[in-house]
Amino acid sequence: MLINIARLLAELVAVAMVVIVALYGEGNPNSVRESDGSLQRVLDAGRLVLGLDVNFPPMSFTGSRGEIIGFDADMVQAVCNRLGVSLIMRPIQWNSTKDALNEGTVDCIGGISLKGAATREMKMSEAYLKEDLVFVVPGNSSIRWLRDLKGKTVGVQAGSTTQEALNASRISKDVSVSVFDDNLAVLQQMRRGKVHAALVDSTVAYYFMDTSNYQFFVLDDTLGEDELAIGFRKKDIELRDRVQDILSDMRFDGTLGEISKKWFGSDITTVR
Repeated sequence: MLINIARLLAELVAVAMVVIVALYGEGNPNSVRESDGSLQRVLDAGRLVLGLDVNFPPMSFTGSRGEIIGFDADMVQAVCNRLGVSLIMRPIQWNSTKDALNEGTVDCIGGISLKGAATREMKMSEAYLKEDLVFVVPGNSSIRWLRDLKGKTVGVQAGSTTQEALNASRISKDVSVSVFDDNLAVLQQMRRGKVHAALVDSTVAYYFMDTSNYQFFVLDDTLGEDELAIGFRKKDIELRDRVQDILSDMRFDGTLGEISKKWFGSDITTVR
C-alpha cells in the first residue's frame, strides 16, 4: 500500500514538471506561455516598437540630428539589447496613447503616468521614476504661491496627467486653462507671455531651466507626486513581465543607474 502511494506521488510530480516545462520553457528566458503570445511576437519580429512623446525632455526628445534621444530611449534600448531585438521609436500624440496600442502602431509606450486615466486601459510596468507636478513661471513674475494663480492663465499638455490633476484641484475654478500639444509648447507659450504659468512634470521643468538662457522660477507648491512607467496592451502580459524582469536585472547590475546618471546626474530610478 505504501509502495503504491509513493508511486502515485512520483507520477503526480512528474506530470506537474511536464506541465511547468510546457508552460514556461526549460532554461530559456525568452520562452513564453501560449496564453497571449505577446513576447514571442516581438521576438519573431526581431523588433520592439516604442511609442514616445518626443517633446518630453530629458525623458524623450529630438536631438540635433533629428534622432530621438533621452532617458526612456536609452533605457528601452538597453532592454532590447537583452531581448536580442532592435528598437524602433515612434512619436505619438499624448492624447492618443490608447489608440496607438490598440491599433498595433506600437508595442508599448514610455513615460506613462501611473496616475493617469489611460492606465486603466493598459498593462503597466512598475514605476521606474518619481517626479512632481510643478508650476513654472517667468523669473520676473509676481506669482510665488498657489494662491497667486487666482485669475491667471495656466498652460498644460492635452491629455496629460498634469491636465487631469489641474482639473481635479481646488484651484481649477480660479484659473483659466490653455491646452497645448506637449510640454515644450506649454513652456514656450509661458516664455512668450501667452500664459502666466506652465504646469509640467518636474523633470521637464528643471531640464528646460538648465538649458534655457531665460530665468524661470518653480513654485514650492505642487499638485502632487507622479510616477512614470511603461504601458503595454492590457492583454500583453508576457511582454510586460519579461520587460519588467529585465528592468529589475538592470537595476541590480547598475545599468539603470548609469543611464539615470547620464540624464539626471544621479540615480533617481525606483525600479525594485
